[in-house]
Amino acid sequence: MARTAEERRAAVVEAALGRLGLDAKTRLLAGQDRWSLPALPEIGLASLVMSDGPIGVRGVRWTADDPSVALPSPTALAATWDPGLAHRAGVLLAQEARRKGVHVLLAPTVNLHRSPLGGRHFEAYSEDPYLTGRVGAGYVTGVQSGGVGTTVKHFVANDAETDRFTVDNLVGERALRELYLAPFEAIVAAARPWGVMTAYNKVNGTTMTEHRRLVQEVLRGEWGFDGINVSDWSAARSTAAALLGGLDIAMPGPRTVYGPALARAVRDGEVEEAAVDEAVRRVLLLAARVGVLEGAEPVVPEPPGPVDAEALAREIARRSFVLVRNEGGTLPLKPGTVALIGAAARDARILGGGSATVFPERIVSPLDGLTAALPDGTLSYAVGADPNTELATAGADFALRAVCRDADGTVVGTRNAPDGHIQWTGADLPEGVTHDTLHTIDLTGTFTPRVTGRHTFGTRGVGAFTLTVDGTTHYDGVQPPRENDPFGAFFGGPVPRAKADLTAGVPVEVSSPGSCTAPPTGPCR
Repeated sequence: MARTAEERRAAVVEAALGRLGLDAKTRLLAGQDRWSLPALPEIGLASLVMSDGPIGVRGVRWTADDPSVALPSPTALAATWDPGLAHRAGVLLAQEARRKGVHVLLAPTVNLHRSPLGGRHFEAYSEDPYLTGRVGAGYVTGVQSGGVGTTVKHFVANDAETDRFTVDNLVGERALRELYLAPFEAIVAAARPWGVMTAYNKVNGTTMTEHRRLVQEVLRGEWGFDGINVSDWSAARSTAAALLGGLDIAMPGPRTVYGPALARAVRDGEVEEAAVDEAVRRVLLLAARVGVLEGAEPVVPEPPGPVDAEALAREIARRSFVLVRNEGGTLPLKPGTVALIGAAARDARILGGGSATVFPERIVSPLDGLTAALPDGTLSYAVGADPNTELATAGADFALRAVCRDADGTVVGTRNAPDGHIQWTGADLPEGVTHDTLHTIDLTGTFTPRVTGRHTFGTRGVGAFTLTVDGTTHYDGVQPPRENDPFGAFFGGPVPRAKADLTAGVPVEVSSPGSCTAPPTGPCR
């Protein structure tokens, strides 16, 4: 009897696994950098690349010169109540992933809107586990129909950001099953995802990257999940306990709790090599499914036909809108003048940030769009009470250049940033720069103000640095990393450091030399 494609892939996986020694196997379970697993040419395995996120595929570079499609938020997608539309969104994102050389999309986020204070609700679908599961399943089937893997996240009960690295969420069994686990269970049953991502938090006393009961017994044992389990970034705290708890991949690299540490644990008798083999088998199966394991037939040999990204984004946005009853004939607005009030009209809030960040090719704010659409003199705008508490990045008015030096002061790499924003996350360091050689970064740029008046300058990052504006040094100090969240220093707007009175159209020099003391696996911004 002829074997199925899945059986043929499994046979290739077993043959490849049998040719690997312990050190190679444990190396495969650890990120080689921030976004990828190492290639193993001896078995025909290419590097497997992962990327955020839920509304677009950023790729391995956190930069505006590699733009991405940005879809409406997952909450808007869920508001359409249409799993088929979610499937089409997934097909589009698979197209984007293939274009950027990405094999696994770190999405969807299926945590629940349990409180209005949840810091990442913009990444998740809804407060309802049934709706979340249906829409999430559509998304997963769409992405994987394009031959790209998914990691359903964050497993489980990671429904708030406060103290996410340390919080212990105490959840009763019924609530756990009927609410928090329900979307994951529905997606595993309906969509057969190729991956899940375990969260930072604890559940009932055990951190999720070591939670044998929920991962090995429930997810794999009860539900039959056969994909990989990757840690959220820097969530893995242990070696033996994580492996025994069902964690297959510890991200990011190059320094993780797996790799050489896992090989030592096997040799010291802390874990059996058979447990390593199980994890490697799942990683190789993922590689086979996405087409980076030689000799294995990928699930999708040829990419599907192209999708019109702009048309689909418009359709999702249009169908997510909620109409109200037009009592009293308020609509349509009478012709004449239109007043537009509020910072939300001026600032195009197209995404929430963090892991959902992508860089669209163009952004149109409500103010810009209405200004272009209405006759001259029709629109009046006032910001009113500005709710923004953080500084915005300077944008196109700030031509920035980064010069990277080693410990001896030798220049090892440079990069220009015409949009005034630089953020490196490991794999996208400038050519010639590595984690081990990078010691200081000198940021210099020319800022041309658009208006006359007092301007505020700020920075965000960790380490020792100074800030000089137009020849005057305003800050010289050290910003330590946050103990409870190593990524907290890199998300959000700059911290105000200096004020300077400037004249419109008159350029000034701004510089901020400093040491790069981010954690070895952390970003540098």
